[in-house]
Amino acid sequence: MTKILILGAHGAMAQLLTQRVLNETPDTLVLFLRNAARLNQYADNPRVTLVDGDVHDTAAVARAMAGVDLVYSNLGGADLDAQTQSVVDAMHQTHQTRLIYISSLGAHHEVPGKFGEWNERMIGAYLPAFRKTSDLVEKSGLTYTEIRPAWLTDNDEVDYEVTTLADGFKGTEVSRQSVADFALKVLNDPSTYQNSSVGLDKAGTDGDQPSWY
Repeated sequence: MTKILILGAHGAMAQLLTQRVLNETPDTLVLFLRNAARLNQYADNPRVTLVDGDVHDTAAVARAMAGVDLVYSNLGGADLDAQTQSVVDAMHQTHQTRLIYISSLGAHHEVPGKFGEWNERMIGAYLPAFRKTSDLVEKSGLTYTEIRPAWLTDNDEVDYEVTTLADGFKGTEVSRQSVADFALKVLNDPSTYQNSSVGLDKAGTDGDQPSWY
């Protein structure tokens, strides 16, 4: 049985992942988020520990991750690099080594053509933080898996392909359920995708921008 810390546990993909872990594995969870009352549906679940905290508070993060086996980060935002530095510092303090985290397409300037240009226009204000995050995690000494999803949908489907940085980015969209599915697979077998940055997209969604935008 594995004990997993989920940071940013109120996020949509984190909640999908939480439910799948509880439904499909014997693992236990530590759910870390601001205002933990938002996940009160798990308050009486013996396999779940709710932690109300700010990820910028490294000491609080370290307390939450003491004794866990894996760390999954669903954090985001324009200061993602500062948040992630706090997580990395806490992991070093607690001798944690395995990090799976959500990043963004474009974090490595890997999105080609007109879609890459469109993506830069749409989320260019956030990408510097993702790029700094990728760099600091790569240099952290941790064993990491960086997940770079395409533009996210709420489609009720698990349908995705995995690409590497060498492949470049393919497709323009992918469902949150697909991202949660991939994350679950890595959590179930953390020997996979070690020190790797992977892109996730739904095959056949290539274009200049997501079809629904």
